[in-house]
Amino acid sequence: MPKTSALAAAGPFTDDERAAVYKAIHTRRDVRDQFLPDPLPDDVVRRLLEAAHHAPSVGFMQPWNFIAIRDRAVRERVARAFGRANAEAAALFPEERQSDYKSLKLEGIRKAPLNICVTCDRDRGGKVVLGRTHNQSMDLYSTVCAVQNLWLAARAEGIGMGWVSIFHDADLRQILGIPDRIEIVAYLCLGYVDELYERPELEVKGWSRRLPLDALIFEDKWQGGA
Repeated sequence: MPKTSALAAAGPFTDDERAAVYKAIHTRRDVRDQFLPDPLPDDVVRRLLEAAHHAPSVGFMQPWNFIAIRDRAVRERVARAFGRANAEAAALFPEERQSDYKSLKLEGIRKAPLNICVTCDRDRGGKVVLGRTHNQSMDLYSTVCAVQNLWLAARAEGIGMGWVSIFHDADLRQILGIPDRIEIVAYLCLGYVDELYERPELEVKGWSRRLPLDALIFEDKWQGGA
């Protein structure tokens, strides 16, 4: 009996399909304050999570979990934890930048109708994982790929997403009941938006700028100095 091939034809996308992929990449933004109050339908959230779940993962270990957070009381506790950490963060910048930092809106925890905490279960593939034998961080990198898939799918759905990183891990663990052995990778805010910045918000507001690509490309070996 002949074996059934698991391979399928491969080829470039159509012009319209390819343009849609690049549009999602180039117009994706870290959204903090443009969220609309409309709830996200369950079927749309499922599509976003399916996109995240189809990210590449080393050894096909699929180390991610997704905690969907809609409860206002829980989001309020998370927002307060962010506020404490954000005050600490502001004090770390030079005095001349602190006022600029404090003027930035850095999260949409309360405003976004859906928050998602993405975690990495570092034990899921067992002690020895194909592809992680010499770089133990590959499961974390794989989980970040899931975050990126989620972000691009959200953009395609007209949904904004923001990544909130200013937390103490212990606070999120306590609020969300996350075991110590599970790594917290991302805390995300999602909601419909009807407008986005044409360029990244931190660039628009003068905090930073996009680096020129040519300065970041080397050939055959490191060329960036010691």
